[in-house]
Order: sequence, then C-alpha cells, then structure tokens
Amino acid sequence: MYSKTAFIRWFFIFASLCIISLILWNTYAFFNQLKDNERNKMKIWAFAQEELQKSLVDEASLDNTSEMVLPILQSNTTTPMILYSHKEDLYDSRNLDEQGVSEERLRAFREKMAQQFSREYQPIEIRFRDDLLQTIYYGNSPIINKLKYYPAALIVIILLFFLAIYLFYRTSKSSEQNQLWAGMAKETAHQIGTPLSSLVGWNELLKAEQVNPEYTMEIEKDIDRLQTITERFSKIGSVPTLTRRDIVAETASAYSYLKNRSSKLIEFSLKVPDHPVPVDLNQQLYAWTIENLVKNGIDAMRGKGKITIEILPKGKNVHVQISDTGKGIPRRNQKRVFKPGFTTKKRGWGLGLSLAKRIIREYHNGKIHVLKSTKGVGTTMEIILKQQANT
Repeated sequence: MYSKTAFIRWFFIFASLCIISLILWNTYAFFNQLKDNERNKMKIWAFAQEELQKSLVDEASLDNTSEMVLPILQSNTTTPMILYSHKEDLYDSRNLDEQGVSEERLRAFREKMAQQFSREYQPIEIRFRDDLLQTIYYGNSPIINKLKYYPAALIVIILLFFLAIYLFYRTSKSSEQNQLWAGMAKETAHQIGTPLSSLVGWNELLKAEQVNPEYTMEIEKDIDRLQTITERFSKIGSVPTLTRRDIVAETASAYSYLKNRSSKLIEFSLKVPDHPVPVDLNQQLYAWTIENLVKNGIDAMRGKGKITIEILPKGKNVHVQISDTGKGIPRRNQKRVFKPGFTTKKRGWGLGLSLAKRIIREYHNGKIHVLKSTKGVGTTMEIILKQQANT
C-alpha cells in the first residue's frame, strides 16, 4: 500500500513537471511566433514606405503608388516606430506615446527610443539607387509587451500551485502523525490500566497482611502517580475539560512534586502572588506542561543549577515563567524546539516541548514561547493564559 501511494505521488509529480514544461515551451514558441509576425508586418510596412519614397522622387507614379501603399501604411496602428530621414537629419515617430515630452526634449527622446528599439529588432534601411533614405527603428507592440510577462506570471502560478500541494501534503501528514501519537497515547494508557489495577489489589493484600505501613504508603504514592500518568495519556487526542482553577495553587503543587523528586544539586525558587489567580485549565495537563518545562531546564543544566518558577498577572493575562541556568538555546533553534522530533539530546525523542505547545495552544488557547535565552546563562520559557474573573 505504501509503495503504491509513493508511486502515485511520484507519477503525479512527474506528470505535473511534463505538463509545466510543455506549457512553458508552447508559451515560448507562441511568443517567438508573435515576434516573427511583428517583424514580417514591419517588413511589409517598410516595403510600402520604400515604394512611397521612390514615388516621391518619380512624381509621375506618385498617384498610382499612393493608392497601393497608403492603406498599408495606415493599417499599422500598434507597432511603435521611429523613422530617421538621413538627408534632412530628422526623427519622426508613429504609434509612440509622446505626451509630456517638451519640444526641446523631443529629439533626444526619439533618439533614445531609436537606440532602445535597435536592441529589440534589427532596424530596417530604406535605400534608393544606393542612397540611404531612411532607417526605421521599431519595437514590440503593446500586446507583445504584455505577453512577455506571461511566462513569469505562469511560473509564479505554478509555484503557488506546488506550494499549495506541499502544504496540503504536509498538513495531511502532520494530521496522520497526530492521530498516530494520539492512538499510541491512548493505547499506552489502556495497557497501563491493567497492571495498575492489579497493583492496587496487591497493595490492599499487603495492608491486610499488616506489612510495614511505610511500604504501603510509598506504593500508594507510586500508584497515584501511575494513575495520573494514565489519565494524562488518555486525554491526548481528545478535547479535555477545562475547569476554573487557581493557577497559583496548581503551579505550587507541581513545583512541590518536582522539588521533592529532584536532585539536591538543583536549587528551586518559587515566586507567586499572595492571592489566587483564577484560570480555566485542565489540572493534569497543566501540571504535565510544567513538569516538561522544568525537566528540560534540569537537562539543560546537566543536573546542577537553579530553577525559578514565577507567576506574573498582567492585565487580562497571567504569565508563568520557568527559568533555568543552563547552556541556553541558540536563536536559530528557539522556534524549532517546539516542533515534534526536534531534540539536541542524544537519547531524546523531541516530544516534551511539542506536547507542551499542544496542551497550551490547542487545549487552553494560550501561548508558549522562549522568552529569552543567553548562551551559558540560561533560558526562560513563558506560558501566557487568559485570567478569569473571580466568582
């Protein structure tokens, strides 16, 4: 199935490239054909102009010639041209917009246009008895000037088309990955549930056998922890229930849990307001986020340093800042750290911060970002949630 999908994808890409190449080639050929037609039209017009010049010398044939060539000369109303008469040293123009050009600058303007036209087409010379009477300089008609931008516009449209396909493919792939991770999380929660129930039963038996209460109390703590982990995993992929909670108390609870289970080489500091700050949140997922951010900070400090958690109510929002004294995050990676799979650890999965981002942004409609980071000094991560009114 996978190989068939890959074949279809590559076949579509190859077919698209072939179609694009044919369109560009045909556009180029069409454009050159228009230019050839323009050149042929100008040759006919130049021939008529030459016949007119000859008839001016031979006045006897002027009337007959005029009847034949004047319609041809008058029919060309689109091709801009400059006619230079060598004997009179005079520049004349046809089908050229000269509005706004003063009489003093008119000759210089026509000379400049003649030079420009000579770079587009080979000028046509009109001779009579080896005398050079006129030189005709001509350029592209307005329709050709418009069409010459058509290939560039076509390429831009094609690039946008491919960009749309790429974004669609990337979004669909990301959606598949999210569904996979959510399914794995729910399956993990389901698999943990069976031995967890058994542990609860065995712990009750130990109590009945009057085993040292300290042992059973520690087992209960681990059982509670496993139940919390199970509930967290079961909520991934589904919309969690948000309830009005005091973020100060919830943060302090997560802080206390982490402090008691971390190395003594880690110095913890908690700075919170002395009053409740109500926020709509999911208690377990929020605690999971705090744990992920703190553990990342501890890893960045290699197990020795200071972790500071600070809550700052600001207007309608509340800012939760988690700072460490680790090695810092390079600027180029400060946005990438939240992408699934990105990690600088040799044995990391790159899921902790991406999970924290999903919990805060998608489930709590908040923001999470790297507030500041300095190499060798540390990093401050910030969570921003909407503060609710006291009820």
